[in-house]
Amino acid sequence: VQLQASGGGLVQAGGSLRLSCAASGRTFSTYGMGWFRQAPGKERELVAAITWGGGSTYYADSVRGRFTISRDNAKNTLYLQMNSLKSEDTAVYYCATAQGGWGPRTAYAGWGQGTLVTVSS
Repeated sequence: VQLQASGGGLVQAGGSLRLSCAASGRTFSTYGMGWFRQAPGKERELVAAITWGGGSTYYADSVRGRFTISRDNAKNTLYLQMNSLKSEDTAVYYCATAQGGWGPRTAYAGWGQGTLVTVSS
């Protein structure tokens, strides 16, 4: 599965953005998926994850209640709705496929090109 994230941009604090991750290939629906972010000078972190069918989700404490992960397997697309954005959400956001499971304790692969989100205060 090849992945391409899009939808980033510049937004004021308190605003919203919706990221999309388009996947190629016919196996997208068989993978758990995750959204990661990496801020300058910081390690990449998992912010949200979802099972292959979308029935279960995981959120990092820093985004829970503000971000929503979802997927449309018919469109081979993963989404991340980001509301109430804060300056600390500024980062490059990546999507990735879970390898053999899903959630924070699973390995991920297939990062692809990320999309930059900049939140101005």
